[in-house]
Formats: sequence, C-alpha cells, structure tokens
Amino acid sequence: MFMLWISPQMGKQVVAFLAAMEIMAEQFPGAFSGYSLQVLESHQAGKLDTSGTAKAVISCFQKLGVSFDMDQIQMIREPKQQLEMVGVPEEHLSGHAFHMYHLTSPDQTVSFEFQHNVCGRSIYAEGTVDAVIFLSKKVQSKADKRIYNMIDVLREGNMR
Repeated sequence: MFMLWISPQMGKQVVAFLAAMEIMAEQFPGAFSGYSLQVLESHQAGKLDTSGTAKAVISCFQKLGVSFDMDQIQMIREPKQQLEMVGVPEEHLSGHAFHMYHLTSPDQTVSFEFQHNVCGRSIYAEGTVDAVIFLSKKVQSKADKRIYNMIDVLREGNMR
C-alpha cells in the first residue's frame, strides 16, 4: 500500500494555528484591509531561508486584505540579536522558531499582535510520532485515501 505524506510543519499546535488563520481568511476576506503588517521571525543561525510558517501566515493576512511583500519579513539569525531583541533563551539559540506578527490600523488607533514561539524541537518530534501512529492505523485499516497531512492528524483527534 503506497501512501504519501505532505506537511511542511510537524508541530501540531502550529498547524492548528495555521488552520485557524486559513479559516479566518476564508470566512472574513478583507477584514484587515488597509492595516499595515510587521513580521519578525527568528530561527537558529544555520537556517538560511525565510520561515515557511511565516510565509503561510502572511498569505492568510493577505487574504484578509493586508498588503505585504514577503521581502519585508525581518529575519533574525544573529545570536546576540536573538537574545537581546527577540528574547530567545540562550540554551535554545541552536534550535528555536519565534514568529511575531503586528497589525496596525490605518489611523494607528488599533493594533493586533500574533506570536508563536518554539524553543527546542520536541514539538516537531511529538507531531512526527503522532503522524506515524496515524499512518500506521491507516495502513492497518487499508484506507482508500493515499495522501495525508498534519491537518488529517489533527482532525482525527487521537494525539498524545
């Protein structure tokens, strides 16, 4: 039995946040029209590319009416800035994912902040274990569906 797994993010709670953002974007398009967005993301110094999670959240904000170019993302990779500016604990400089999104109304009277910070990598390991258990059950039950992702794991609700 051949199954395909597609998921750029294995942290279950982060996936749930992304799913909630997608639902909000679908149900309330344009709700943040005219708002400005600032995005800061910090990862360990060895991560060279921009966070895929940040790009996915920004995509939702764009659907909500926010004008934002991906090259405006402030990427922090320098450990001193991560400690002093972002607040990453020193013991997690080699493995973390901090994301901050700040929305401001056109007249500067309203602001919203969304933030999700991960120290270490256990959240990804836990999600991976749940995904393996999920797939094992699908194989055992001879499921017809062949392509799965972390949303499928979340919907099943049998997470540890």
